[in-house]
Amino acid sequence: MGQYIAPLRDMQFVLHELLGLEAELKGLPAHASLDADTVNSIAEEAAKFTQNVTYPLNHSGDAEGCHFDKVSGVVTAPKGFKEAYAQYVEAGWPALACDPEYGGQGLPEVVNNVLYEMLNSANQAWTMYPGLTHGAYAALIAHGTPELKKTYLPKIVSGHWTGTMCLTEAHCGTDLGLLRTKAEPLGDGSYALSGQKIFISAGEHDLAENIIHLVLARLPDAPAGTKGISLFIVPKFIPNADGSIGKRNGIKCGNIEHKMGIHGNATCVMNLDGATGWMVGEPNKGLNAMFVMMNGARLGVGMQSLGLAEVAYQNSLIYAKDRLQMRSLTGPKAKDKPADPIIVHPDVRRMLLTQKAHVEAARAFTYWTGLMIDKSHHHPDEKVRKEMDDLVALLTPIVKGFITEYSYISTTYGMQVFGGHGYIKEWGMEQYVRDNRINMIYEGTNGIQALDLLGRKVLGDMGAKLTKFGKIVTDFIKANADNEAMKEFTGPLAALGTEVQKVTMEVGQKAMKNPDEVGAASVPYMHLLGHFVYAYLWARMAKIALDKQDQGDFYKSKLLTARFYFSKLLPETAMNLQQIRAGAGSLMAMEAALF
Repeated sequence: MGQYIAPLRDMQFVLHELLGLEAELKGLPAHASLDADTVNSIAEEAAKFTQNVTYPLNHSGDAEGCHFDKVSGVVTAPKGFKEAYAQYVEAGWPALACDPEYGGQGLPEVVNNVLYEMLNSANQAWTMYPGLTHGAYAALIAHGTPELKKTYLPKIVSGHWTGTMCLTEAHCGTDLGLLRTKAEPLGDGSYALSGQKIFISAGEHDLAENIIHLVLARLPDAPAGTKGISLFIVPKFIPNADGSIGKRNGIKCGNIEHKMGIHGNATCVMNLDGATGWMVGEPNKGLNAMFVMMNGARLGVGMQSLGLAEVAYQNSLIYAKDRLQMRSLTGPKAKDKPADPIIVHPDVRRMLLTQKAHVEAARAFTYWTGLMIDKSHHHPDEKVRKEMDDLVALLTPIVKGFITEYSYISTTYGMQVFGGHGYIKEWGMEQYVRDNRINMIYEGTNGIQALDLLGRKVLGDMGAKLTKFGKIVTDFIKANADNEAMKEFTGPLAALGTEVQKVTMEVGQKAMKNPDEVGAASVPYMHLLGHFVYAYLWARMAKIALDKQDQGDFYKSKLLTARFYFSKLLPETAMNLQQIRAGAGSLMAMEAALF
């Protein structure tokens, strides 16, 4: 069933050589004392946990799935999941990046990303239980009242209570303005919620003693649409005054979904029958509070796909070096064997290098974004905090949309390297494909991410956020203008930056006359900007590798992968540009009856 070995060396490369983490953290008072050795030690312990505890449960959990008792409404996770979660809590992992005021360890978000990459490589379905909890924590930190924080956050931070977000209803997914769940005030500061939510990940399970649901609902006098949505905290068990578990609340699982993948995670229909809840944030402004959790979840989904792409790559690489099939076109390479290992064949190398290039770029991208989040929260300069907020806002839909798209391609390539063996369950490769497919759908489909990116984050502020990112790229290019060895990277990067600027203006002008132009251009535009980010990060990594290529094979491999990315993958942007410029005409000309 394969293996997973945490890629600690490459993680350290990104953290310390690419990002210069220790020096960056010295500028953040909350993290100034954290050094590289401590970060590496945390990563090493996370590697032990994921490799030895959760990875062995991945394939068995997929085969077994979750169990639902229709009479009691109780959901039981696959064998071993509860025990693994107990170890996770005992080791203090849930508290890693949480506020010390509530029992957290106060470590940076970028370090938490390192942990979550490993968790997702090892077992995405299991990781969704604690992963969603971290999002609930973020929403309560930002918008909860002091009383709610005091009651819930210590238990959430410790991991003894888990969290969910309950948005989707059967008739509305992305269009939350249509939701019908009601919240009636009870006169004592609490509310009675009634309705039904679907597709609720980790909505019911036996891993933790309590589950805290963040639920979107409407007050009786709420205006229609998204302006009439409020957010409520609805616990499975209502806490007593002393923080202990109290009576069972009126929110229960009505069923669990039977899905293509992530079988080990309970995806639930949740029925609210007069369930008691308390408002989070202000009345009719629930989306503002929920977006804290949703944006965190979107970044988390990018981490999920990175994790799956990494483990798929590891196993396809091992297989390609071992599997004998035919001879190299340039003559036998393994002369002592009846055939050559398939890694000698150009097309197999194409698939492996595509996986490798996307995984390493996604790791750099997600860790860099994590560092920007840390700066947005803790940098002493308000101007820097605002700049980081803007960059994270711009990059979040790209993390979610672009990484998941190309990580899915990577996992399918991983399966393809195995040939027929990849399609059967024995080797475990088809599970990575199935599990990865959901990442392009939930937390806002990738089409929605693309619309958000182009419509809101780029055109919505007349390109101000994009200009900030463009300046980062331009500064890097200027700093390396006299470096002859870097021109194979900075030249294409500069050319792409010029095209991004031009095509953005073109789309903006066309959209003034026809708003459908935004929808028509949005997906290829997201791919274009995704490659722009990757090209920038690969150019930075190539510079480090050029400077250190005589220090060993690690840097030689990094440099050769950068060259592969620029020569074989970056040219996809030419197609993206052509698709964007093709406009909405051919998409919208056909009437629905003619399909």
